[in-house]
Amino acid sequence: MYIPKNQQMPSHLAIEFIEAFGFACVISPCLNASHLPFIVDQNSKGEFKLFTHLARANKHWKTLDEQEVMIIFSGPHAYISPTWYKQGPAVPTWNYAAVHVKGRVKLLDEYETLNVVNKTVEKYEAGLFNQTEIYNHEFNTRLSRAILGIEVEVLSIEGKLKLGQQRSANDQKGVFDVLCTKGPESKILADYMQKINVGTG
Repeated sequence: MYIPKNQQMPSHLAIEFIEAFGFACVISPCLNASHLPFIVDQNSKGEFKLFTHLARANKHWKTLDEQEVMIIFSGPHAYISPTWYKQGPAVPTWNYAAVHVKGRVKLLDEYETLNVVNKTVEKYEAGLFNQTEIYNHEFNTRLSRAILGIEVEVLSIEGKLKLGQQRSANDQKGVFDVLCTKGPESKILADYMQKINVGTG
């Protein structure tokens, strides 16, 4: 990924980005791709692995074991009009944040797969564990035979923050102010920019 120096995302922000925007595209060497939800498992040393799962009916898994893959995490993004800047001339552009991870895949057994599913549920809907009429051990055991868990050993990670930070503070503020008033995607981008304090002026 082309990343100018002033748009490089610090590694700690990249991990936080994955945790916030965990739905990603995994691409294998044969150029098959699957869109999957990932969760992060980080130890006390800051080392981390990624976990996900996919349906066994998705034959992509047969080309994944012990392979190096690219995983693309796309975050909020939005069209930027040159009319939003305080000063011209300027051209339209697109602001976004993204993270690319290269890693090596290990396929998981049924027990490990079920653990990945439970951790995913814990992250997104922990209260579901209390609704045993919907989510219970018997159903989960059957489910674990129909899906396959994946562990990814992270080999490299790079992130990009293309958020207009190269422009003047006035131009940045002009863009940020408009993004706050636009549709849901633009508002999510503005919220993210405010959270990391980049591109807001």
